[in-house]
Amino acid sequence: MQIMTIARNLREMSAEQLQFQLDEAQKALFDLRCKAASEKLETPSLVRRARREIARIKTVLRLQELAKV
Repeated sequence: MQIMTIARNLREMSAEQLQFQLDEAQKALFDLRCKAASEKLETPSLVRRARREIARIKTVLRLQELAKV
């Protein structure tokens, strides 16, 4: 149920807001990967969550792009 509300919130955002969210998520993923390489993460599932968040944002951006055409 929570994933549906996240996706619904993403669909309500503008392209600029989504791009900002995407940039922030990619930075967070980079930081997580650096931490995973240098030290053991307490919750390795955070990497998976970050990757899925990026995928959701990219999907919504693509849907908005296709809707314009």
